[in-house]
Amino acid sequence: MAVACHIDPGEFTVSLPPLVEPAAELTVDEIRRYSRHLIIPDVGVEGQKRLKNARVLCVGAGGLGSPALLYLAAAGVGTLGIIDFDTVDESNLQRQIIHGVSDIGRPKAESAAASIREINPLVDVVIHNTVLDRENVREIFAQYDLILDGTDNFATRYMVNDAAVLLGKPYVWGSIYRFDGQASVFWAEHGPCYRCLYPEPPPPGMVPSCAEGGVLGVLCASIGSIQVNEAIKLLTGIGEPLVGRLMVYDALEMSYRKIKVRKDPNCVLCGENATLTDLMEDYEDFCGAVSVEAQEAVVDATITAAELKEWQDADKDIFLVDVREPAEHEIVRIPGSTLIPKGEIISGEALAKLPQDKQIVLHCKSGVRSAEALAALKAAGFRDAVHVQGGVLSWIKQIDPSLPEY
Repeated sequence: MAVACHIDPGEFTVSLPPLVEPAAELTVDEIRRYSRHLIIPDVGVEGQKRLKNARVLCVGAGGLGSPALLYLAAAGVGTLGIIDFDTVDESNLQRQIIHGVSDIGRPKAESAAASIREINPLVDVVIHNTVLDRENVREIFAQYDLILDGTDNFATRYMVNDAAVLLGKPYVWGSIYRFDGQASVFWAEHGPCYRCLYPEPPPPGMVPSCAEGGVLGVLCASIGSIQVNEAIKLLTGIGEPLVGRLMVYDALEMSYRKIKVRKDPNCVLCGENATLTDLMEDYEDFCGAVSVEAQEAVVDATITAAELKEWQDADKDIFLVDVREPAEHEIVRIPGSTLIPKGEIISGEALAKLPQDKQIVLHCKSGVRSAEALAALKAAGFRDAVHVQGGVLSWIKQIDPSLPEY
């Protein structure tokens, strides 16, 4: 990913006024419930009243959204919005602790709302069981004081950033991958926005998703808790929020470091001569699910899982290549496949391992990585190579449902 050159180590802190006005009063029940907050001088009754009056939207009820929503609810944020269109899957339960076994198949927003009400019935929960898109993002964001970003894809991150900047909303951002996490507060009125840090998305396939690369479950709690901490500071006007600072966490080394992020005067969205004055027409296209080369490579070079099975049953002379990582191959594999990770194909290291007298068939988990690898093979002269649309997931769905999804 392209990172703005105006990032450098150092300390930069800023104190901001409270984001919301305090509610009129706390009830007796609220005083009992939040007593441990009330006796903290920096929070006190006034701070708790501000939390009660606050409206926070959590984008996503997944890995980051789960701990964030639980702690926002426990802290007494008066109105919590949840936007998520997905349903609970068994593979979510390793890290998305707001959901349980009985919630499998249930909409995540509804499952999360039920957990919140169990933790704190004093919180008003607003469910947005829909896809966040260009058409509804402004209307939804306008209802809230602060946005907490728990998304896991670049297209939505850029849209969240752009909508927040255009509406003048602060938002708390977090990102997780394997053992690493990042968090920051983006508020163009007082500091940089997400585009100041990452002006351009990474090239397609460069940064694997958590579904492809994995994530340590407890890392979600670490970063999600930081996000809630920042939200509380912003809402109540205490401490020094992470505006203009990027917190980087390494769970293996148990190390935190802060990087100063300056506002980019040339930022297309929040810079002095901004050229992006409205939401983009297509964020998916901007971020590119797959590269142009991959899109071109798969034309007339894509087969289905069912076709692959037919080829195998007919003993067609093919060489089936699994371009995933070794850990994924160990979990589940298509029979007859040979593991050659995508990186080795892209670099050219593995080309010598591929037979010249057999048709090469590539597959990954969902078809994205195999498309990128296919482009590299086509460029190297393997003109009749193909890839499996939908990858392992399609194989499980169409051919062998007994295999485990991951």
